[in-house]
Amino acid sequence: MAAGAAAALTFLDQESRVRARGVGSLQVPAPVTMDSFFFGCELSGHTRSFTFKVEEEDDAEHVLALTMLCLTEGAKDECNVVEVVARNHDHQEIAVPVANLKLSCQPMLSLDDFQLQPPVTFRLKSGSGPVRITGRHQIVTISNDLSEEESEEDGSEEEEAELCPILPAKKLGRRL
Repeated sequence: MAAGAAAALTFLDQESRVRARGVGSLQVPAPVTMDSFFFGCELSGHTRSFTFKVEEEDDAEHVLALTMLCLTEGAKDECNVVEVVARNHDHQEIAVPVANLKLSCQPMLSLDDFQLQPPVTFRLKSGSGPVRITGRHQIVTISNDLSEEESEEDGSEEEEAELCPILPAKKLGRRL
């Protein structure tokens, strides 16, 4: 039974590798890794804009998920309008106001993971701030490459599978 179990495990291991690579024209998604990093910037009378961008050569998908905009210490009781400059579905640059903060009535705004594709520019359109913008920078990477070690291991396990055939069960000689 030990030889049969080992052969079955080898078969299952080979089956999972075939699925990972794809069978014929059927392709199964490659392994995906997702990293998330804290994002924050401050807009004020001294720094009226901030641009979040990533390297263009990067093959990963980047998403900026905004969580909150809030007035910080030293803010005056005035309207602070924050706008986002980004690209729409036609890749045209558009500017959209996302918050109008005032210390006496709305000092903060929750954006509930409002997602944007970089490059994104934040501008303090009116007011003197300071306005803090917080969120998460999410990086999704799809790995299409198999390492050389995995390729070598695949070859040795395939050889082992050929050497270990599944044997029929032995019959017991006793009868009751």
